Amino acid sequence: MTIGVAVIGMGWMGRVHTQSYLRVRHHYPDLPQPVLISVADGVPGRAEAAAAQFGFGESTLDWRTLVDDPRVAAVSVTAPNFLHREMGVAFAAAGKHLWIEKPVGLAADDARAITGPGQVTVGFNYRHAPAVAKAHALLTAGAIGEVTHARFSFCSDYAASPDDALTWRFERERGGNGVLGDLGSHAVDLIRHLLGEITEVRADTAILIPERRRPLGVTSGHERGTGELGTVENEDWFGAQFRMASQARVSCEASRVAVDSPNAYGFTIYGRTGSLSWDFRRMGELRVRDATIFAGPGDGDFGAFQPGAAIAMSYDDLKVIEASLFLRSIVDDVPHGPTLTDAIRAAEVLDAIAISASTGRNRLVL
Repeated sequence: MTIGVAVIGMGWMGRVHTQSYLRVRHHYPDLPQPVLISVADGVPGRAEAAAAQFGFGESTLDWRTLVDDPRVAAVSVTAPNFLHREMGVAFAAAGKHLWIEKPVGLAADDARAITGPGQVTVGFNYRHAPAVAKAHALLTAGAIGEVTHARFSFCSDYAASPDDALTWRFERERGGNGVLGDLGSHAVDLIRHLLGEITEVRADTAILIPERRRPLGVTSGHERGTGELGTVENEDWFGAQFRMASQARVSCEASRVAVDSPNAYGFTIYGRTGSLSWDFRRMGELRVRDATIFAGPGDGDFGAFQPGAAIAMSYDDLKVIEASLFLRSIVDDVPHGPTLTDAIRAAEVLDAIAISASTGRNRLVL
């Protein structure tokens, strides 16, 4: 059995999705083989180059030509956030299965608009780290007792330089709520995955670099701006206090301008009898009480990649796990991994953060 796939958007994440499809057969030989039918990207030459590099059967500038293509059963949507709704709605209505990157549009209504008979997997990859899977198992087993409070941080420096160009990411209309959707969606998903539902939030947000120079041409995301100054319209940073359905309290911070903090993502969770800590930059390690333990076979999908504990895995491996869950969802016709419901719920929390920050008041999460 094979599954015909298309990838829409060939930036960094489009490449990662494509490589994940190619690697699935190496790590999950029981799954159907994905066949790369077509790649679409609106930047001239980019899709053609991807087709030549990765072996797509064809390429196109216009993703709409693939909506009714009977050869395509599954679609990766890895285009910029403001295109997620239009693409997701069209492909879902056509009966295609979707692997769509977070945050699935600019707000909760965008994610809600995507409906159809196919399976939908959303790109919340950090929950797939085997050490996070171990943390989930330990929490479920009550290994640190009742959770009382926790701290989650998703800080990075990818926009820390004020010289970076004013791309779509910094515009409200195309980039949505900035760091909330970009890193905050991951943080909220990880909180929900490990600790359950968020019921109330109090938050603050800030734009810490208010102006950037515009790019003079097409950018890949991090070029220096050399044009005229423009206004940054969406959030660089947020901090939030969450009340959980369990009555635990959680603090959460996310920043895209945290100088000297590349990809500083992680958490510390406190229970009545112990604690758990994880840092993405030491992805295979989990701090349990006062000891460090290493993820290994039996923790999540570690065994599909490495034979023994403490052998390092990579970010790209997490996306291969995600690809396998997407394909398994198609085969079983039941969801595996994060779904559109998770994306909607995360977006509702992010919308509540934005409202709380603007009003200075607590906000209930619907």
